[in-house]
Amino acid sequence: MIALIRYGLAVALHSQRYLPPLLLFTGLLGVLTVSGSGPLPPAYASSAGALFIASTWLTVALLGLDGPSQRAIVTVSAGRSWKVLAGSTATVLLGCLPLLVLGLFFPLWVGAYQVRPVDLLLGAVAQLACALTGTAIGLLCSRSVFRRPGYGLVAALTLVLTALFTPGLPPVNHLFRRMADSADSAALLPVACGMLALAAVLLALAGTVTHHLAARRD
Repeated sequence: MIALIRYGLAVALHSQRYLPPLLLFTGLLGVLTVSGSGPLPPAYASSAGALFIASTWLTVALLGLDGPSQRAIVTVSAGRSWKVLAGSTATVLLGCLPLLVLGLFFPLWVGAYQVRPVDLLLGAVAQLACALTGTAIGLLCSRSVFRRPGYGLVAALTLVLTALFTPGLPPVNHLFRRMADSADSAALLPVACGMLALAAVLLALAGTVTHHLAARRD
């Protein structure tokens, strides 16, 4: 697994496919959190939303790096196709960690927020929940499922917009609404942890479905 992650990181860095999601994330972060003040939960809701969109794009981009022949070689070398998918997923999540840290501390640098340790914990949990959800959507819309990129793009946009704007839909919209309406990070933390657990389940289900569909197509 470590070798697959190292391979995925090397290919991603060489191809520079990570740059568009990174630029999108930093742009959204700058627009949504700059010159803010007051309680941190609304600001961290913006950071989590930016990471949700960026993680979806990053997943689709990284899972589309290898062509069919190269992916077949990697699968044979790994021994199991699910190991390749797990390695790619782990690579995406590792790539999200620097963005999570940036989303955690950038608002503190450019704004005048009231900071407590529980605020930082809430921000980290909320962003991680959104990163897992975005990765799950990215898996379902990747080239492993959609052979034509246009179809995958339409599916990704549909799922992202649904998750963002459907009122009360967990984990993303529900979490955003709670964080936007409350300034008490301690009260919001159990909600965020519940959404994180749900996001982990969604990622596991998305990985299972993606592996099954990819195996049938191959």
